[in-house]
Amino acid sequence: MALLAIPKIGSWNLNDLVKDPNGNEFQEFLQHTDAIIDEVESKRKDLDSYISVSDFENLLHLIENISERISIASGYAHLRYSADTSCNETASLVTRMEQLESDVANRLLFFDLWFKKGIDEQNAKRLIESSPVEYREYLKHKRLLARHTLTELEEKIISTLEVTGTNALVKIYDRMTSGFEFVMTIKRGEKIVKKKFSNKEKMLSLIRGTNSEERKAAYKSLLQVYKKNSGVLGEIYLNRVIQWRDEGVKLRGFKSPLSVRNVFNNLDDSTVDALLETCRQNSGIFHEYFKEKAKMLGLKKLQRYHLYAPLSLNSRYQKRFTYSKAVDIVLNTFEEFDPRFREFSERIFNEQHVDSAIRKNKQGGAFCSTIIPKKTPYVLLNFDGKSRDVSTMAHEFGHAIHSMAASDKPFSVSHAPLPLAETASVFAEMLLYERLYKNIKNKERKILLGEQIDDMYATIMRQAYFTLFEIDAHKIITDQSATIDQVSELYFSNLKEQFGDSVDISLEFKWEWLYIPHFYHTPFYCYAYCFGNLLVMSLYQQFKKEGSSFVPRYLKILSAGGSRKPEELLQESGIDISQHKFWQQGFDLVSKKIQEFRDTDL
Repeated sequence: MALLAIPKIGSWNLNDLVKDPNGNEFQEFLQHTDAIIDEVESKRKDLDSYISVSDFENLLHLIENISERISIASGYAHLRYSADTSCNETASLVTRMEQLESDVANRLLFFDLWFKKGIDEQNAKRLIESSPVEYREYLKHKRLLARHTLTELEEKIISTLEVTGTNALVKIYDRMTSGFEFVMTIKRGEKIVKKKFSNKEKMLSLIRGTNSEERKAAYKSLLQVYKKNSGVLGEIYLNRVIQWRDEGVKLRGFKSPLSVRNVFNNLDDSTVDALLETCRQNSGIFHEYFKEKAKMLGLKKLQRYHLYAPLSLNSRYQKRFTYSKAVDIVLNTFEEFDPRFREFSERIFNEQHVDSAIRKNKQGGAFCSTIIPKKTPYVLLNFDGKSRDVSTMAHEFGHAIHSMAASDKPFSVSHAPLPLAETASVFAEMLLYERLYKNIKNKERKILLGEQIDDMYATIMRQAYFTLFEIDAHKIITDQSATIDQVSELYFSNLKEQFGDSVDISLEFKWEWLYIPHFYHTPFYCYAYCFGNLLVMSLYQQFKKEGSSFVPRYLKILSAGGSRKPEELLQESGIDISQHKFWQQGFDLVSKKIQEFRDTDL
């Protein structure tokens, strides 16, 4: 499919999900969904250990149909809300859809509980082995979760209370932080200049800019606002952590708060422990880089404000990109790797599934959302023309490509497990860097290398230390009833270990943790970034050795979606993620990049 027209910055079109949430068509859609649920509920009496394979599969397909329909309704509400978090009508729709999700989950809970706990091991094995191959790991994982599953009544209570409990707290966090306004104060000669921002992404784009005063002012403004609101934001986090422990550890019997995430990711605790320990042991690699960067910037020591400062303070080396140019670069990068990757991406633009403009009350950052396997994913960006925005575009479209490669999988197994979810996105960024690197001069190469190493720090070491902070924060909050101030001091200690003596960190950075939405939305999500980045470094090195013959094997990993256990899927490509030495290979590549950085003249 050729690109119909050069894309322009703008909003997405959600009409192919829901045309009018208040219209008759949407109400009929929900009513039909309810009728399918009634049909499934009527089959409850047929559930026993000797159910036929065909009846079991029929139930699976009916439940998947319901899940897809609910995902369309709920996905529409959340996408619309992310485009404008200030809209009360949309916020109400989100709550309504969350209540619907909870009600449906409760009505269908009997099937999940029956398969986990109501059928003997021999007959469960019979059904699993007779099911289509793409469902088998999914069903095995369900049986694994059985030991952490409560009674039907208890599960219903938890699901019901989530809507007005955890989900409501997280929504309050989102609405508060998306509505924050920031005032940057900069001294220019004798004048004090104030700049007001209603979108923090616009302001934070300055932290990678050439003006040191603006970098410092942007961080100060951000941290002042979050400190000012630390009472409410911190209280939300404390309650989030306590709820996570009470449900996951006390009620469900998981080994630890981190184990909750590991088990749902279908990963062994030992694999994640090996990953985090290897990251901790290699923090010194980046210490050396930050010391080298400080010298090149003419500083005795790098301050945390200037961590992402560009190497050249000459603005002519700070490239700006029009939106159409960025799209062209990303599409050509994908086509060079494999034409199918470009075709997938063009479909997203042609169907107007991209929201790229910076607006007040729009959710910050970027994401890719796949509603159902057969529907083209949606991508949210906040494009400001910086080189980082081009990388972000490649990253999010990588996510979309991952989903589209697995679009033939059933809904239940179409999404890659969290540890593999960053594979295609990070790989896309590496392809982009390689393309840009080949076409520039030495001076620009050093700048680009610096940007790449900055990103490696941000997506590997920073994310690992986020997870290490969460492990410690969950412990002191639940075991010692820690206060918001104590959690902030813990975060500051985490920063000091992370940077050693390579970076000066001002005290106000102890409030930075309040700004990290993953801590609220998805506890312990962040290790997926370092997992994905280090994994991709191994895959990318294979690609450089093998060339085009690597592509089919890479597509096999992407197309598996969530149908395979990560350790087993990667073992087929000769990758053993349970071993320290595998993760160390990624850091060895980082070290090579840093050495190349030192050897390249500016």
